[in-house]
Amino acid sequence: MAPLVQELHFRHLIIPVTICRLVPVLPAGPIPVTSGDSLYLSNLDDMIGARVLTPTIYFFRADYLNSAKKPVMETLSDALACVLVPYYPLSGRIRETKNGKLQVFFGQEQGVLMIEAYSDMALAELGDLTVPNPEWSPLIYKFPNEEPYKILDLPLLIAQVTLFRCGGFSLGLRLCHCICDGIGAMQFLGAWAATARLGTLVTSPEPCWDREFLRPRNPPMVKHPHIEFMRVDDGSSLTTSLWQEKLVQKCYRITREFQTQLKTIAQTDSKFFCTTFDAIAAHIWRSWVKALDVKPLEYKLRLTFSVNARQKLRNPPLKDGFYGNVICLACAVSSVYELINGNLADTTRLVQEARIGVSEEYLKSTIDYMEVDRPKRLEFAGKLTITQWTRISIYESADFGWGRPIYAGPIDLTPTPQVCVLLPEGGTDSTGRMVVCICLPQSATARFTQYFYSADSNLI
Repeated sequence: MAPLVQELHFRHLIIPVTICRLVPVLPAGPIPVTSGDSLYLSNLDDMIGARVLTPTIYFFRADYLNSAKKPVMETLSDALACVLVPYYPLSGRIRETKNGKLQVFFGQEQGVLMIEAYSDMALAELGDLTVPNPEWSPLIYKFPNEEPYKILDLPLLIAQVTLFRCGGFSLGLRLCHCICDGIGAMQFLGAWAATARLGTLVTSPEPCWDREFLRPRNPPMVKHPHIEFMRVDDGSSLTTSLWQEKLVQKCYRITREFQTQLKTIAQTDSKFFCTTFDAIAAHIWRSWVKALDVKPLEYKLRLTFSVNARQKLRNPPLKDGFYGNVICLACAVSSVYELINGNLADTTRLVQEARIGVSEEYLKSTIDYMEVDRPKRLEFAGKLTITQWTRISIYESADFGWGRPIYAGPIDLTPTPQVCVLLPEGGTDSTGRMVVCICLPQSATARFTQYFYSADSNLI
């Protein structure tokens, strides 16, 4: 019988990559903006945490060497040019206006960027392609001397196609988070993939920009404290542990049975209902705090996670095809002592209360909060952020005509050590398994593994 929790390992390697050419891709037809025009970004698009080019990679075993189709690069670039007509905002650039507010600006001949590259390796030499590996980084393009977290004046989509000796290829993407959240990104990716696969423009649903729908109220009405954004002094040992020690990326495969066990342990009260995410997030948070041996015990820690607020908007509802950011940060708070000495059920209740607290009013209050007190930098003090990718169709959206990707997702969490990512397992027979990825100091990995493996109510 397969273990309920399995630590996954990736191969340490150096991938030789030759950049063959950089190809600007412009919309294949007329678009409703001209040079000098700009588009409004909502305060959810403009959050400090969204000011990144989110990297993802997709591996395909397709044998492009013996394929009767057009070359991979040509197929993908032609389809992308078609999709950029309805998704024309991606062909612009981000610029900063007064008070640090961002907008999309259109200049001459901007477009997105595709890169054709080649590696004299075979996919099999990359090791286990189901485990995100930081050493895949050469497969995602970065400009020489590019500054971290810089997005101003860069293409909003950068796509590197790397052809391997075996005939397989990878598609490494960097997509500006200001333009779309995870669900919006999958809508765009699905349109691009379907257009490449079918050879004609496919957009279902029709993309909707309409960021003005999420404008702040006048005057702004901040009705919640929004502790998720609160600036706090880092009076704990977390900074030393996570930012001054060498970090390693750890990945664990967890079965549906393990997820069910956690949920059962967390629901000690028959009147209390939690989701699988609530229980898993609580278990990760507690294991993380125990492994890092955070001090002092009375220090208040925060767990933040994104909640898709699309279905919360009812007055009026969001239009179909909207692909902007409609996510709210939920935030649970607990002391170190309570996390270590409490039980899983108590922590799960905190996560559940934070999740169900995200309402339509909470979303509007978030937008208004950003208007009156826009955070200027990311706040890491006492915080762990869990990002859930299991609810977005990252594998289903990426069939460009060469079948389902072997792997689809992020590669390297070490630049943001206080982030944990929950990923769907890529296999078609994964039966609900997920992969948990987290960065830890080397000194804490054994302890985290010990605590995380425990699904015994006497231990957690």
